[in-house]
Amino acid sequence: MPQLARHAVRYASTYSSSAKVAFYGIGNMGRGMALNLHKAGFEVTAFDPAVEARNAAAAAGLRVASTVEAAAEGADYIVSMLPTGKHAVELYLGQSRLLSRASSAATLVDCSTIDSHTARELGAAAAERGFGFLDAPVSGGTAAAAAGTLAFMCGGASETFERAKPVLGAMGKKLFHAGPAGAGQVAKACNNMLLAIHMIGSTEALSMGVRAGLAPEKLSEILLASSGRNWSLEVYNPFPGVMATAPASKGFAPGFMTDLMVKDLKLALDAAESSGLDVRMGRLAKDLFEEHQRLGHGHLDFSSIINRLGPRAAD
Repeated sequence: MPQLARHAVRYASTYSSSAKVAFYGIGNMGRGMALNLHKAGFEVTAFDPAVEARNAAAAAGLRVASTVEAAAEGADYIVSMLPTGKHAVELYLGQSRLLSRASSAATLVDCSTIDSHTARELGAAAAERGFGFLDAPVSGGTAAAAAGTLAFMCGGASETFERAKPVLGAMGKKLFHAGPAGAGQVAKACNNMLLAIHMIGSTEALSMGVRAGLAPEKLSEILLASSGRNWSLEVYNPFPGVMATAPASKGFAPGFMTDLMVKDLKLALDAAESSGLDVRMGRLAKDLFEEHQRLGHGHLDFSSIINRLGPRAAD
């Protein structure tokens, strides 16, 4: 995305600050993000309703609160990384009422991948109460979350984006201000729909070549040097054994689960429908990933979609 890349803001993940951060949602993605904030010098207090997540975060060296309220106390920044829009609404507006409990000077950054309508609602509710709020979904998966190399796609006021840069820069390498509230979620939906499409295309091309007798390593090399080059081939090769660091070479351990890809594709199709667009490739990608999910592969990395082509596809 060369046009967007010109507007990316790059920050080293070693940024140091004494600011206080309340971090909500410390699962596989959130824990790595919160740890990078801690390593950068922020005073992080984390919370998750799951005891297992809190214990894992504490074992990794994070300060963990036992309640939503305790984590928010005195926070300069509130960062959330939650499974769905329902969870985000519950945290900020529901029984947790974080918008009523947070310091009036706090900057709010929701990194969850949710629908753009909900993101705009949260942004409006935060603005009514005087808070700066960003919807800031991420790209890069668990490996980038742990390494501090995520890409953030942010929606909200430009001044809020500027205030959030130190925190975002401690967790990621590329920061994009996509536009007003909800714009970050639209950008994420576009990205993940395209990701799903080129992942499926890559699995089909690789499997077709291997069935015809080509070595997957050699075919991948050829495609990467040709017009078929794409991120799935370059960074996340779905053929087992070709790329040692990819989930495909680790039994398809995520990574980015098929369940999450299905969720994101549903969000993308909702966004397309609201825009009056007939995104046939996106719809087909959703159908194929849903079928893969129904067959019991929802917990596997989304690149395991290669296995839909049969046991010989990845021999």
